[in-house]
Amino acid sequence: MAELKDILYKVSITSSYGDMNVDVKGVCFDSRQVKPGYVFVAVKGTQSDGHQFIAKAIELGAGAIVCEKLPDTIHEKINYATVKNSAQALGVIAANFFGNPSQKLKLVGVTGTNGKTTVATLLYKLFGSLGYRTGLISTVEHRIVDQVVPSTHTTPDPIQLNSLMAKMVEAGCTHAFMEVSSHAVDQDRIAGLKFEGAIFTNITHDHLDYHKTFENYIKAKKKFFDDLSGDAFALVNADDKRGMVMLQNTKAKKQSFGLKKMVDFKGKIISNTIEGLELEVNGKPVWFKLIGDFNAYNLLAVFGAAVLLGEDAEQVLTMLSSIKGAVGRFELILPGSKITVIVDYAHTPDALKNVLDTIAQLRTGNEQVISIVGCGGNRDKTKRPLMASIACRYSDKVVLTSDNPRDEEPMAIIKDMQAGIGPSDARKTLVIADREEAIKTACMMAKERDIVLVAGKGHETYQEIKGVKYPFDDREVVERMLKLFAN
Repeated sequence: MAELKDILYKVSITSSYGDMNVDVKGVCFDSRQVKPGYVFVAVKGTQSDGHQFIAKAIELGAGAIVCEKLPDTIHEKINYATVKNSAQALGVIAANFFGNPSQKLKLVGVTGTNGKTTVATLLYKLFGSLGYRTGLISTVEHRIVDQVVPSTHTTPDPIQLNSLMAKMVEAGCTHAFMEVSSHAVDQDRIAGLKFEGAIFTNITHDHLDYHKTFENYIKAKKKFFDDLSGDAFALVNADDKRGMVMLQNTKAKKQSFGLKKMVDFKGKIISNTIEGLELEVNGKPVWFKLIGDFNAYNLLAVFGAAVLLGEDAEQVLTMLSSIKGAVGRFELILPGSKITVIVDYAHTPDALKNVLDTIAQLRTGNEQVISIVGCGGNRDKTKRPLMASIACRYSDKVVLTSDNPRDEEPMAIIKDMQAGIGPSDARKTLVIADREEAIKTACMMAKERDIVLVAGKGHETYQEIKGVKYPFDDREVVERMLKLFAN
């Protein structure tokens, strides 16, 4: 429990009414979660405006209201504080309420279109293997040392974030690694957090349904770096043309990694096979269990961050060489099967191209590449034809199917995808809306040594249809099919 004045510390207050010394029992921005003695922060969201629910919050027992505009009716027994930006205020308030846990951790944020989950997960695993108690906040799951906490968003809301980190501190964690989405930056979900460092992986076409323009998307990523303190580090992929843009206005220590340019953490690919990747890292050859050029970048980001966090370079490479990647990220299912099946989360044009490029490098003969691809509903429609076009360009056969259709009709999404397929590619394309049937068909079509890519859902264990999440795991379906056809 804390006093109202304490949790408002460092909040840009424009006016206040009432007693700032009252005890605060909790903080929330959803009026339905208000309990007696709580502070309700009225946030203007993308779906609704919290200011419309102030009366409901008071009715449920809120003792204080933080808002951008005072309601028409002021209650004498309620304490009010007005702020310029209530979303930003929520982040600072949440951090204060939970004792500013990010200041007690070495917190590293990872942002970029692709690679966030892999980099954050590898850092979590690496520092665990180095003997530290660590925390992870990712798309796949959150972890407090070995305890798994289910994940619903790439970056949780400020209250969940600070609550998670407070539990990490309580569990003795010294380090925490988290994915930072562009949505989270734009919506001030990371306001009030202290970062030890930030990593930029890359930026490509994604989330334009939210950001509207690619320029806005870049600005959201860049804001994360602009807001870093002078004692943090900013580590960017210099081979991405926007990498150096991220460093332009940051006060943090500027560092870079890459395969092509003069950088602080330099890599060179020696060999790349289905078994793993051999890299020369700052002049030292190392073999890794991860596969592909894109993972070379992920490994360099992890190596650079670990060194910047004060770890010994040689020990880091030794530990990193034995670590597996994140679930559903270029994951080989049942190695040794007659056909090679890879499940990957690739759900953007660039990610899909990277995966298929990697598969092309791994081909040793006349293997066919069969790709199963879908696109999510209620998301950026402009990438749908691009995804289909890329799948056709880099695959011998393509099965267009359903991903998470959400509120859209699967066949309408597939029709959008088909707009990217030319007449010559139409002959090698199948449409099977049922995802399980699509996976089964692809596995049946595949001959010995062929490579099947199941793209789009990766680690997800559900399929979202009309507001309902039905159990569905690409990895489980593939494993079942491989065992079925092996008999």
